[in-house]
Amino acid sequence: MLKPDALPANGTDNQKRPVRGFGGAPGRPARILAVANQKGGVGKTTTAINLGTALAACGLRVLLLDLDPQANATTGLGTVPGAREPDSYDLIIGAAALPEVVVETEVPDLDLAPTSMHLSGAEIELVQASRREYRLADAIRGQAAGYDYVLIDCPPALGLLTLNALVAADGVLVPLQCEYYALEGVSHLVRTINRIKASFNNSLDIQGVVLTMHDKRNKLCGMVAEDVRKCFGSKVYRTIIPRNVRVSEAPSHGKPVLLYDLRCAGALAYAHLAREVVLRESELGNVRFHQ
Repeated sequence: MLKPDALPANGTDNQKRPVRGFGGAPGRPARILAVANQKGGVGKTTTAINLGTALAACGLRVLLLDLDPQANATTGLGTVPGAREPDSYDLIIGAAALPEVVVETEVPDLDLAPTSMHLSGAEIELVQASRREYRLADAIRGQAAGYDYVLIDCPPALGLLTLNALVAADGVLVPLQCEYYALEGVSHLVRTINRIKASFNNSLDIQGVVLTMHDKRNKLCGMVAEDVRKCFGSKVYRTIIPRNVRVSEAPSHGKPVLLYDLRCAGALAYAHLAREVVLRESELGNVRFHQ
């Protein structure tokens, strides 16, 4: 399903080109998935970048929206935070429309809505704003018909930015590190998702749980993975993302690991994850492949 020839060769210069356009197929809105976990360091941004890349390599049109003021998804795709305006800060405060914000990446069919440290001020600015929970939903609903998927990289907190992402999303993809406190942390996110579902977005659900940073030599990792599967059942993807040096190195080169080293264990795992995501989406009636 993954098409390696769809990925450019290493070393491709990532120029900030105008976005491809927002025409899209009428009557078929993009499927919006928030990649969220309020606990930091769980592989959230790494998963958003590399899953987006793998889905694009499968022939799907993907937009990655960086909603984390740390801007790691922006730098991880070779863009300098703040080097291009407007960005997702302008989008969420209503100062720019989605087509004005989006740029192409060096990955065919993967576009980016970059961000910068200015986004951290949005938390304060939105407090007194009208429809503050719906700002992102209002900005992207109906504007992303040219994409099959919009992946939102959320900040590691349950503030207004994450709230906006969850209100805008159709589903939540939860990266979960294989460590002792994993389940304790995600329980807060599950309660938040349930509250948002009850109050703002009744279609919101957990699309899937991805186990990350797994070390097969560590017995604790295996125990945690078993506990997570007992807790979330079939929501947990079979694919486990291993600890991998090449995955850690790739962001420093401004590349997804699938461009940095396509044959490493981490890249292969994300390719398998993309296949699982597509199959699960198909089971949910969200068939997205093109001829």
